[in-house]
Amino acid sequence: MSIDEIRKELILEFDFAGKILAEEEEEEEEEEALVVSLKDITKRVRAEEQTQRQLAYLEALHNIDIASASSVDLDLTIAEITNQTQAMLKVDAVSLLTYDPHLQEFTCRGREGFKTEALEHTRLRLGQGLAERAAREYETLHIPDLREEDAYPFTDAPELEKEGFVAYWGVPLIAKGDIKGVLEIFHRAPLSPSPEWSNFLATLAGQAAIGIENSNLFIGIQEANQNLSMAYDTTLEGWAKALEYRDMETEGHSRRVTNTAVRLARSLGLEGNKLLYLRRGALLHDIGKMGVPDNILQKTGPLDDDEWAIMHQHPIYAFDMLKSISYLRHALDIPRYHHERWDGSGYPRGLAGEEIPLPARIFAIVDVWDALLSDRPYRDAWPEEKALAHIRDQSGKHFDPRVVKAFLELEK
Repeated sequence: MSIDEIRKELILEFDFAGKILAEEEEEEEEEEALVVSLKDITKRVRAEEQTQRQLAYLEALHNIDIASASSVDLDLTIAEITNQTQAMLKVDAVSLLTYDPHLQEFTCRGREGFKTEALEHTRLRLGQGLAERAAREYETLHIPDLREEDAYPFTDAPELEKEGFVAYWGVPLIAKGDIKGVLEIFHRAPLSPSPEWSNFLATLAGQAAIGIENSNLFIGIQEANQNLSMAYDTTLEGWAKALEYRDMETEGHSRRVTNTAVRLARSLGLEGNKLLYLRRGALLHDIGKMGVPDNILQKTGPLDDDEWAIMHQHPIYAFDMLKSISYLRHALDIPRYHHERWDGSGYPRGLAGEEIPLPARIFAIVDVWDALLSDRPYRDAWPEEKALAHIRDQSGKHFDPRVVKAFLELEK
């Protein structure tokens, strides 16, 4: 083989080797690009997963907030908290204990994920249990392995021991510096949560504390209002009783007509606050007689024209006495208008028909009915049949015909 031929072969071999090296370098570059691309995709997937988790966390907090704001039932709010906590943190079980500062004990008010009745009837006194420890220390209590926690064994809670829990968190629920309860997390395997998980648990605990505080405040306001309402109503009954002591011929009258008026109003569809206002107005229907002189109010014989003129002022006296009391603002129709007549011949304003408020139209029948059935110094009580006949006869005159019909149905 000549030198030129050898040279040509060497050149061909070098070219072939160069091509192989170039192809290998190109393959390495493609592999590197693929690795970089896979890393980018992984980052994007992880970022998207994190975003989805955060959105789910926000939705869970929103749901708890809605439950807390829309319901006065603390148990419903707690059920939403425990349900969202278990679902979002992906743990086996959750319990929520509320703290009663008066009894100084923790009571289980909500639980999710338990296989037994563990904690369902739990009442922990101060110095007992893991929850109490978390509350007392005002810090989250994390026990990675309950099986190694000699200081707080589950031997006193056999049902809880059967659950097979391993990991535990107890998070104190604090609002305005006070302990409201403890949120407990249980898991049946070791659990090493991310900082994101731990932060969300802390946020959940804060939301739960606010929910419990708001519910307790609302319940406290309700109880205070109920107590205040009872005190007011007791006062009204006292006023009515005081008037009966002054005007002995009406003894027991206020109580009887109030009960009958409420029954009649209910049959006509009144309910709720309207029924409440009617009751208060019925109790106070004759409160204006406190302004009538004794010589007129307690006179045993018929009143003369001047005395009647004064007596006819008692609805005006009632209105003047009560109008400044905001609590009774909606209860003035009966004291003010129960002597008005359907045909316009009543007093003090001579209203007619539906110009007269319905509570006053209802009460007018009841008031006359009770008066006819009661003994008076100037006449004996009427028999029921005679009194009913009078009520029928006065339909469309003294009384609203629709109310008369309902009353007669009631008295069958």
